[in-house]
Amino acid sequence: MGALTKALATLKQYKEDRHRQDELCFTEFLGEVVERPERNIRNVTQVYADMVHHYVTAGGDEYPGDPESISYLNYNCCNLFVEGSDRPFFADRLFANRLIRHVESLSVGDQQNKIYIFDGPHGSGKSTFLNNLLRKFEEYANTPEGTRYELVWRLQVPELAGNVQLLNLIGKLPQLLSEEESRADDAEPGGEEKGIVANWLTLPCPSHDHPLLIVPKAIRRQFLDELLDNDQFKAQLFHEKRYEWVFREEPCTICLSLYQELLKKEGDPLKVLESVFARPYVFNRRLGAGISVFNPGDRRSQRNVRTDDEVQRILNGLFSPAGKVPYLYSGYAKINNGIYALMDVKSHNTERLMDLHNIVSDGVHKVDHVEERVNSLFFALMNPEDKRVLTDLAAFADRIEYVNIPYVLDIKTEVEIYREVFGAHIDDSFLPRVLHNFARVIVATRLPTKSDAMLEWIQDPDKYELYCDHNLQLLKMEIYTGHIPAWLAEEDVERFTSKRRLKIIAESEQDGWRGLSGRDSIRMFNEFYSIYAREDKLIDMSMLGKFFRKYCKKDKSILPMGFLDSLQRMYNYSVLQSVKEALYDYNEEQIARDIQNYMFAVNFEPGTVATCRFTGERLEINEAFFQRIESRLMIAAGGAAAFRASVQKAYTSSALTQEILRDNLAVTETGLYQHLYERYIHTLKEKVLDPFLENENFRRAVKEFDQESFKAYDQKIQSDIRFMMKNLQKKFGYTRQGAKEICIYVIDNGLARVFSEQGNLGQFTP
Repeated sequence: MGALTKALATLKQYKEDRHRQDELCFTEFLGEVVERPERNIRNVTQVYADMVHHYVTAGGDEYPGDPESISYLNYNCCNLFVEGSDRPFFADRLFANRLIRHVESLSVGDQQNKIYIFDGPHGSGKSTFLNNLLRKFEEYANTPEGTRYELVWRLQVPELAGNVQLLNLIGKLPQLLSEEESRADDAEPGGEEKGIVANWLTLPCPSHDHPLLIVPKAIRRQFLDELLDNDQFKAQLFHEKRYEWVFREEPCTICLSLYQELLKKEGDPLKVLESVFARPYVFNRRLGAGISVFNPGDRRSQRNVRTDDEVQRILNGLFSPAGKVPYLYSGYAKINNGIYALMDVKSHNTERLMDLHNIVSDGVHKVDHVEERVNSLFFALMNPEDKRVLTDLAAFADRIEYVNIPYVLDIKTEVEIYREVFGAHIDDSFLPRVLHNFARVIVATRLPTKSDAMLEWIQDPDKYELYCDHNLQLLKMEIYTGHIPAWLAEEDVERFTSKRRLKIIAESEQDGWRGLSGRDSIRMFNEFYSIYAREDKLIDMSMLGKFFRKYCKKDKSILPMGFLDSLQRMYNYSVLQSVKEALYDYNEEQIARDIQNYMFAVNFEPGTVATCRFTGERLEINEAFFQRIESRLMIAAGGAAAFRASVQKAYTSSALTQEILRDNLAVTETGLYQHLYERYIHTLKEKVLDPFLENENFRRAVKEFDQESFKAYDQKIQSDIRFMMKNLQKKFGYTRQGAKEICIYVIDNGLARVFSEQGNLGQFTP
């Protein structure tokens, strides 16, 4: 029994709505407004925007000092779409930026009704996206941070109001309300919490009006100016478009009629406001409270007018003659200041979209003879073939805003989907980069072969044939992930202006509408993984190439000609750089001194002896001095004079006069130093394998690594190989066996020679 008692005690203590706040009288609510105006003066649009910003981690820019940045940031949407979800949605970098722009436009744009259509091909995850979005909105809106108050009336009821005995009403009204709600024949179940307790009728606003709307519109601005003492917020409230609703909207006809009739009775607005209370607007998708979601197969309700005969009878008794306060509202009132969503615009949802015409255009809905205002967020999902429906809705086409959800175009996100579906352990079956290359093949099927924006930027794609495909799809994928590849020539990096970046990102609105869908890619990965995942052999590029070439034979249009070969070359370049980086071991302090001495020496003629102001070293400045450092900067003898001149110009015009003398920066913090240092390091890494290429002992020692025979090799070779293997595991995620395999692959295929003539390090431009 002890266990049972403990379990029941836990159940007793648990309250599902533990974050819900108490009902407040109007004066107490105004106190909350004064204390936290940003939280308590919000409509549904602002709550929605705050919700997205609450869950989406602020994005980072990989190139924060880049003057050509377009703020294409790496937003983390996991808290919004993945955490706590049974069916997570993975937003790639493109969609995440698109979503944030959509939300920011709501905050600064005209606050009028619109239909936001999330448009995308079949299998792009639209339904998963919207279900997760609504789930998080409901969760956030029912927390203190997301709470939005609604207006509630509490009216004193005489014992014979409406010629109905109060005692009879007390017993009968809950039953009548239950019967009324049970007659609902659509997806809007659940009633308002209204009833009579101890001679008081509690009547929530059916339209969930914000309590401040009960303040007469004519004096609302002056009232808030006198009420609020936060000048910074008042400046926003009175001038920003997102707050225009505060001064433009009026309460629903029921609340307005109640206010006017009570004012006639009491003659004092303050006495009227004693009947006004505020309570948190509780959102509940399952009950259709604040969130209503309709599937195409859900039949439309035939009950366009909602009322309650008993409540109307009481109101008629309170305010004569009868009908002064018509208790009429529609189903749309339940989602006023909430979200109304259509899952796919087809079948019955097509009719629902048509019904929204007047509401979206004018914000008004007719309920019998009464006008009802509706201010909600209207969402819809749409497949490409369903757009023909909108030809009949041309009259309010300007009120439709599209947010595209194409197939995933960011390779990192594509890989995260595989990890979610098949488990994070799949990484252990692949050599590094191979899993991401699988994603690159999938994304390539979703990209058009020709990109005007890419060709306008890279006018001669063939110069990158060792790193990229002829159609520049691999480069475009890198840009979509926010990465500028290291193999790009310096002049092309400089040509990568903000204008060109915007053009490339703009093409993402048309990309991702064809090719392998999300469901197709998961099915294909499952097939690939089932065939090649083994305990004794890691999945490599040869397996990936074999798998996709089989599909290309069946359907030659699935991938551009030569794409797989280009992907192989790009992989070769990447693994070569990894091996070089792993083998690189130089004295960083000596490199720093060389660069500082060179920056100083270019200001003197050869044959001069001078003491460097940065290192304090006495320098004999001659051709041998210059050539030693310039060889490591990969400067040809014929271009040495021009290079020295360009460095001297940058030193005197920028590094010395501006950064060192004006900004008090250390020489190692100047842009010139950083450029020369990176170039110096790059050259050393490029040449790091040269001493070993012709050394057959080195190659054999790599193959015999981890074997007893390895100990027979020269101590220097053993030391270098151990250092390389350790770094491959530590820096690049290789297993011990994988590191050995990739070293043999690089050496056997002569990758260092293949790429040795592709320096592409352009002339330095200050």
